[in-house]
Amino acid sequence: LYGDDVMPPAYAAYNGLLALQHRGQESCGIAVNDRGVVSYHKDMGLVSEVFHPKDLDKLSGQMCVSHVRYSTAGDSVPENAQPLVMRYIKGTLAIAHNGNLTNAHEIRRELEHRGAIFQTTIDSEVIAYIIARERMHSGSIEEAVSAAMDRLVGAYSLVISSPSKLIAVRDPHGFRPLCMGRLKDGSVVFASESCGLDAVGASFERDILPGEIVVADKNGVKSDRSH
Repeated sequence: LYGDDVMPPAYAAYNGLLALQHRGQESCGIAVNDRGVVSYHKDMGLVSEVFHPKDLDKLSGQMCVSHVRYSTAGDSVPENAQPLVMRYIKGTLAIAHNGNLTNAHEIRRELEHRGAIFQTTIDSEVIAYIIARERMHSGSIEEAVSAAMDRLVGAYSLVISSPSKLIAVRDPHGFRPLCMGRLKDGSVVFASESCGLDAVGASFERDILPGEIVVADKNGVKSDRSH
């Protein structure tokens, strides 16, 4: 969700995750971005077990990324819970991923041989590393995401929070679902299924197209369909 402080994003994300609980019951998490400062809470278990009002009250900001997980790649352990939050020289990224990469092992080995240290065993961390590396010589985070897509093979729908932008990405084959909606105040919401939009009071606008990158920021919403 990308908003303007009108709706507390953590509570909106919580309601959305409850509606999407059927997509994964293993772990869940919410990361909220407050003008570049990211705070998060995640753990093993159902949404109603992991989050309590005191947890949500600590998560304030203008945009958030949230996730419910079931194991497709990587062990069922707390460190594999999403969203992943990575701090690097350009700021902090929070990333939620649905899908599987067919070349994740190959990329991971390449990065490890270059000195990368992985904290998890999931494909999502590989994606985050590639985006972070591409960002070092890209003009914007969306350019870095586009460059990363040239290296990623497989199924992925992503929602990424950068210090000032919320980005939704769908792989060129459209293997995994992703849609966009809006609240009456203009806030932008992305979700795997439209029931997640309904849960936060957002109206369905459209599906993210296969290969599309959608960026929400203070200037509105823009789309890159080059993939």
